[in-house]
Amino acid sequence: MSLVLRAIWNIFDKNFSLIGILLIWQSSCDLGLISKNILASPLDVLASGWSLLKSGDLLTHMSVSFLRALSGLALGVSLGTMLALLSGLSDWGRRIVDGPVQAPRALPFLGLVPLFILWFGIGEMPKIALVALATTFPIYINLLSGIRGVDSKLMEAGICFGLSRTEQIVHVVLPGAAPSFLTGLRHALTVSWLSLVAAEQINATQGVGYLILQAREFLRTDIMLVGLTVYALLGVSTNALVQAIERRALAWRAPVGVEA
Repeated sequence: MSLVLRAIWNIFDKNFSLIGILLIWQSSCDLGLISKNILASPLDVLASGWSLLKSGDLLTHMSVSFLRALSGLALGVSLGTMLALLSGLSDWGRRIVDGPVQAPRALPFLGLVPLFILWFGIGEMPKIALVALATTFPIYINLLSGIRGVDSKLMEAGICFGLSRTEQIVHVVLPGAAPSFLTGLRHALTVSWLSLVAAEQINATQGVGYLILQAREFLRTDIMLVGLTVYALLGVSTNALVQAIERRALAWRAPVGVEA
């Protein structure tokens, strides 16, 4: 079997269920079992996506959404990291920070949309603030857990080597908490795209969410599915990027199940 055929077979073998679902879906639409007003066929979705890509509209909306998600994520990661360090590295910080952060994280952030509109208006700020709020908590929870989970024997070893408090934090605590931080970052990335879907319903004139909203007005389920597919691809791509960074940055860790 040639390399090309083997590659095609591997793709088919790994995605057997997905390909089967797509074939059933397409056949149901062709036979009229599913109305296009209810659910467009995969080929129609593909054609609409290609058309939007050729016109440049899709890239424009994607770039706007990506910038919003990146801005909100940067704010959320910065705030979550700062709060976790304050709470995890000192008792007074934990007393001041942990309670006020833990309480509101149970709130459904979509319920805050009206308040955000009232506070920040209907421009870009409420969209970015909503993403920032949603991504703060995964970073805070995971990094705080990582800091508190650092092996006490490593801290004692640092003290024996004469490390100052600052040096212990830099050389022992932060490297020990890095895996938890990256886990939180992956969760935050996922949450950022989820929150962006809701954020872009707020008086947006550009973005993938706006594209979906406009498609809904005209019952264009093909374009709605294009938008959802773009969200999924962006989420998967950014998650893969963080995983690659994690493998490189944490190469010093022994793989799970392998004795050091």
